[in-house]
Amino acid sequence: MDERRPTRGLHVGPVAVGGGAPVSVQSMTTTKTADVEGTLAQIYALAGAGCDIVRCTCNDEEAAEGLAHIVPRSPVPVIADIHFQHTLALAAMEAGVQGLRLNPGNIRKPAHIKAVAAEARDRGLPIRIGVNAGSLDPEMARRHGGITPEALVASARHELELFGEVGFDAVKISVKASSVPLMIDS
Repeated sequence: MDERRPTRGLHVGPVAVGGGAPVSVQSMTTTKTADVEGTLAQIYALAGAGCDIVRCTCNDEEAAEGLAHIVPRSPVPVIADIHFQHTLALAAMEAGVQGLRLNPGNIRKPAHIKAVAAEARDRGLPIRIGVNAGSLDPEMARRHGGITPEALVASARHELELFGEVGFDAVKISVKASSVPLMIDS
């Protein structure tokens, strides 16, 4: 077995991630988050199967409202997967989630990104920067000659720079691409 690379640790609720912690299992619900009972049923099933952390979509105001009812009843920490609107990230944090997933290709205004990072910093919540080749900021792709490993990494670095401007560093980074070589090279 290969040795793990050293990383800085953080917590998603009580679950340690990185920094030598045991590998944690995370999955995502497929229900509409506004369906509180259906989403909770999936979360309990995932927890029963050994899941440590669950991600729920937060793609509209009803989903953010659903999170306020889901989080207190969830047996595992809940991460909100934010789509396009920084106001949904703020609402999800108000609902009590233990972490966020932001896609730099979806929320692009620096002021919005920094507002979310500052609130997460103040609440002690981690953010996963989830760079996705399928939704890469077109300007980032243009600057780096298309959807390239350099463009995907630059996207994550740009988000990190904005986070750094508000003193936020509780970050996990992921890069996803349908092309396995592109993902590995990134």
